[in-house]
Order: sequence, then C-alpha cells, then structure tokens
Amino acid sequence: MVPTSIRSIAVEGVIGAGKTSLATLLSEEWEGRLVLEEPHKNPFLEDFYKDPRHWAFQVQLNFLFARYNQMLKATQLSLFESVLVSDYLFDKDRIFASLNLDERERVLYDRIAGFLEREIPAPDLVVYLQSSVDRLMQHIRIRNRSYERNMDREYIRSLSEAYNRFFLGYKRSPLLIVNANEIDFVNNPEHRRDLLRRIEQPVIGTMYYNPGV
Repeated sequence: MVPTSIRSIAVEGVIGAGKTSLATLLSEEWEGRLVLEEPHKNPFLEDFYKDPRHWAFQVQLNFLFARYNQMLKATQLSLFESVLVSDYLFDKDRIFASLNLDERERVLYDRIAGFLEREIPAPDLVVYLQSSVDRLMQHIRIRNRSYERNMDREYIRSLSEAYNRFFLGYKRSPLLIVNANEIDFVNNPEHRRDLLRRIEQPVIGTMYYNPGV
C-alpha cells in the first residue's frame, strides 16, 4: 500500500538499471499515474551515440524540454490516482550535462535549466537503483534497443560514477539507495515483495537497502 506521505516518487538509475520496470511495478501496485521517459522520441539520440561530441548539446536540450513539459503536465493528479510514479528525476538531467557538455555549453544549459527547475516540485521519495557496470551492460545487451547497440562501456562507467557523485550530495528529497546487483524484482516474486516492502517503509534523509543483508 502506498505510504500516506508519498504523493510522488521518482525511480532513478543508470541506463539499464531497471528503473522503468520498477516504476511500472510501483504504479500498478499503487494504482498511480505512470510517467515514463521517452528517449526514442529524441531525434538526436542515435546520432549522439555515434558522435557524442557533435550532438551532445542538441540531445541535452531536447531531453531537458521534453522532461520539463512531461513533468509539468503530470503534476496535476486526478482524483482517482493516489500517486505519481516516474522513471526519472527531473534534476538528473544535470548529470548528463556535466558529463557531455563543454564549459560554454554548460553555462548556457545551466541558465536554461535553472529557470525551468523552479516549476518542477521535488518528489516525496527518490529510489536510486545502484548497479555495477557489468550488470548494466548485460541489461543493455538483453533489451537490444537499436539506439543502444553501440553503447560504449567507458561511457556507462563514467555515467555510473557521475550518478554516484550526484546522489552522494542529493538532499532535495528522501533518498533510498538500492543495491540492485543481486536482485531480480522483475522475475523473482520474493525479491519483488521484499523491495516493495522496503520502499513502503519510511525513508529519512538518505537510507540504503541491501537485499539479503
């Protein structure tokens, strides 16, 4: 059952961590509104993976405005929806910006992002699925999305480090960091029940969940 203190929850993680699967599961369990990122609608994404330096700024701005428009519309819950569940945190856009943009591009990006962020409220809870690079690459290969087939391992490693740095200092919402290396909440009912049970418990500040410990 959804905790009374939660009206919005964001599930986060590096590409391949399972955030969309968990967000979908939570929305079904709690009968909430599901908001999913739509990377396939970014017309620059496939070009970015082929030539990151040339297409970084275009892909970043497209994601920023798409996420802004999506979250702005989604924050108005209907009377029949108990909670808003998204598979991304709006603030996380800065992770990619810091990794992919050069200094001049970041200055312009920061000005635009800072203006848009004022209108997007922080979620009541963030769940960060923390996975090893090996596990992330395995999931990316299994799902076999066309724009991810040439995904560079070094990029995923850098992205994973950037995510960890970001959430190390994240203070805007209660944060539950889940060790996702030894958990299969999609196919294992016991893992799924245990994870849901932990998410439904109170989270104060930053807390950690290590399955089986």
